[in-house]
Amino acid sequence: MTRVQNRRAPGGELDTCLRACAVHSGKLVGSLDRRRAELAEELRKLLVVWGTHRTEEPAAAPSGATALLKRAVRGSAAPAPAIPGDLLDALLAVANKALQCGYDDELDLALNISDTVLAQRKNSRAGWRLRARLLEALGDEAGAVEAYEKYVALTDTDGFGVRSRIAGLRGAADKERELLALLARQCPRARDHARGPATDVWAEGLAAHDAGDWAAAEPRLVGALLTLAEEQAPATDLRELLDQYLDLRIPVDDDLPALTEVLALYAEQRRNRMRGPVADPTVGGVRWISLGEFRNRIAGKSVCLIANSGRVGTSSLGAEIDAYDLVVRFNSYRIDPRHTGSRTDIHATIHKHAFNWDQKVDTRLVFGGVSGDWKWSLRNRLVPGAQDCLGDESLRWPVRNIGRLGSDVWSGIPTTGFNMLFLLDFLDVSPKLDLIGFDFYESGAYRVPEAMKLAITSVHEYTSEKEWVMQRAQHVTDTRISLR
Repeated sequence: MTRVQNRRAPGGELDTCLRACAVHSGKLVGSLDRRRAELAEELRKLLVVWGTHRTEEPAAAPSGATALLKRAVRGSAAPAPAIPGDLLDALLAVANKALQCGYDDELDLALNISDTVLAQRKNSRAGWRLRARLLEALGDEAGAVEAYEKYVALTDTDGFGVRSRIAGLRGAADKERELLALLARQCPRARDHARGPATDVWAEGLAAHDAGDWAAAEPRLVGALLTLAEEQAPATDLRELLDQYLDLRIPVDDDLPALTEVLALYAEQRRNRMRGPVADPTVGGVRWISLGEFRNRIAGKSVCLIANSGRVGTSSLGAEIDAYDLVVRFNSYRIDPRHTGSRTDIHATIHKHAFNWDQKVDTRLVFGGVSGDWKWSLRNRLVPGAQDCLGDESLRWPVRNIGRLGSDVWSGIPTTGFNMLFLLDFLDVSPKLDLIGFDFYESGAYRVPEAMKLAITSVHEYTSEKEWVMQRAQHVTDTRISLR
């Protein structure tokens, strides 16, 4: 029985869920765990939002998060029956932080929120994606696939690479079944031990191994694995024991062909879980370009960078934008030819999501601070044939790796726009370099619909980026900042 099936369901009632969040907030007071501290901050924000929707507050009620917590525990008032949008966003932010914590109490809190969100809004895309990620973390991969499929059915834009995740989980499950069947064939006596409680049989196998009797240990260890699979135990539990089994088998197994066959299937199921299947490893024959090669491609050409801002969405500058030699757009850009122009020559994007990665461009630059995560995203999210040129690792993180601006100099995480602008300014080969609509989100966001719910994160230093831009500006109007 999975964790989700075994827990006591909270029933999806909004008021009950919010009270549970308030109580959990009190438990985190003084926590030194960074992830729990971040969760505590999101809970504080949630309580503030909740306070604005309460309908029976006394006129002279105390204010602040502490008072909200006290009132929440007492249950002095109930929120409106239908969950408002800002309250939904705050709940989802709490659940995502709770999921990142990964501890049992936080996972239970995330499950509570997931139940509540989907009870209130059964067609919430964010709710179903949260549910899927949560079930995956709890080892219920079949349930995760089902939830991911519901998310996909509700969206036209797979900006989070969910279809690849579904394919990866299904492929991993197939290879895992093949692996267990192979182990059963290689160790026929394992079936004799696949009847009792898996934990007891596993303990017997470990005892036999510790006594130096691998012939007695292996059937029990494999039998325990087969029992877990038949009982549909959480995938995380099965993988943990499978890893231990191979750690014990590899040093003592002298049948190299048999061991190689096992390891090949094991590696394939792990690979599928990590990144999903890669149908075209060459990504449509894309040309990888270095910093120097990118410089040569843009040298002598006029360049405009188009912000994803509300100002661009009403600018009527489409024809002027398309008149530049190169048009650069960012992340989840949205096209409205009259206002934004229709061309995209260079798409600069953070690696963490895949908005517009299927849109055809000449050059795609994917930015990311951690090399391993960046490579994972390229393997999973690049669309073959959607780009002719792709920036290699020399273009991965311009502000840090090219400009050498460490966190001691630039403490915030540089935005995609700033990384791109810094790169173009550093190369200094464009006779005309204009920023259109860069008001640093003062006019709000203008993105593809799927991305409009994404928060304007506080990890970036928008003020510092604006100051950097304005120090180099040659000419400024309401819609255009010219650096060259």
